[in-house]
Amino acid sequence: MSDPDEGAPEIPLLALRDGLTDVVDSRASLDQVIDAFRSGSGPIAIDAERASGYRYSQRAYLIQIRREGSGTSLVDPIAFEDLDELNDAFGPAEWILHAASQDLACLREVGLAPTTLFDTELAARLLGYPRVGLATLVETILGHSMRKEHSAVDWSQRPLPQPWLEYAALDVEVLVELRDILHEQLQEQDKLIWAEEEFEHLINMRPTPRVDPWRRTSGIHKVKNRRALAAVKELWTARDQLAQQRDTTPGRLIPDSAIIVAATSLPASRHELLATKGFHGRGAKRFVRLWAEALDRARELPESELPSPARRNDAPPQMRTWIDRDPESAAQVLTAKSRLQEFSDARQVPIENLLTPDYLRRVIWRPPTGAGDLETAIKQALTDLGARPWQVQITAPMITSAIEDPDPLPKKEPPKSPGDSSGSPAG
Repeated sequence: MSDPDEGAPEIPLLALRDGLTDVVDSRASLDQVIDAFRSGSGPIAIDAERASGYRYSQRAYLIQIRREGSGTSLVDPIAFEDLDELNDAFGPAEWILHAASQDLACLREVGLAPTTLFDTELAARLLGYPRVGLATLVETILGHSMRKEHSAVDWSQRPLPQPWLEYAALDVEVLVELRDILHEQLQEQDKLIWAEEEFEHLINMRPTPRVDPWRRTSGIHKVKNRRALAAVKELWTARDQLAQQRDTTPGRLIPDSAIIVAATSLPASRHELLATKGFHGRGAKRFVRLWAEALDRARELPESELPSPARRNDAPPQMRTWIDRDPESAAQVLTAKSRLQEFSDARQVPIENLLTPDYLRRVIWRPPTGAGDLETAIKQALTDLGARPWQVQITAPMITSAIEDPDPLPKKEPPKSPGDSSGSPAG
């Protein structure tokens, strides 16, 4: 019997070129790293490991850095008040990260911030790669297989096991090589300016606080009255405060599903709460007094203070309602989406990277007015929302033409009569 994989090319496993060094967790070892990276050359490959799923905070628990002439260093940021001196050693060198939006915030917390940036994940998206995970890109572009078994471990653990450290060090091993190839492909596809504007946007971007974050509780659509919504809010807030105090992920105390069950049933006592089917979690029984008090607060709220069924904001309504509420806007947005999709397909760039979907909905639901022509007003509106110049230049003319001359809405199929089960003639 023949081996089904016989003859298939073998993909070599990515390995550390310089071996694994000790974790940098002392002043003396940090001084050595600072000197090494100050004297190195070229860009800085950098990555950070957080303890998502284990800790409340999004702080970095390990930072991996690599530079030509400097080698790879694994820095324990918990051992230091900040890493400002390391940032100084990098100087104006370009940083290379994969999925930079996930790591920049925790790096800034310890004093690390780039002046220039190359994001290999975002570059791959703009180039139309269907899968942009680091391991997939390394295998597709560089022909190496990466280990994946430690991607979801608790990086706040000390000491960190050696296999975890090897896994972490590999994340920066080939970033420079990957960056160079993607950079060349961006140039070949005339997308380099797109990428550079996106990278600049990432450097300057700061997360905006979420309004009413409790409304993002999974399953909240099942909550049908304002009193139950108040219970969701009180339970979510109590859980969030406790999780922050204990530095643990909120869902490890009680899951969202337990909040929804308790809010919709509103049990009157601790005993009833613990007996409620679906109310579970590591902290369900241990912190039952806290959950019961949250439900009591929701029960005691006056009607005037109960939360509204939907968050009030200036966002357009959900698109599924546009045809009934404003058919003209519905035709315009469908036309614009169709034209954006055509460009997306032709240039192999995801439509969501071409323009944030919310921006499109906003400028069509409330078309901008003012001095000058419509296209100029739309360009300004998109810029004010946060679209980058390359996005504005490409999409504003399509949106303008869609507003001025939309395609007709598709005709609705007439409802079938009760006796019409197949739609085929009787015979």
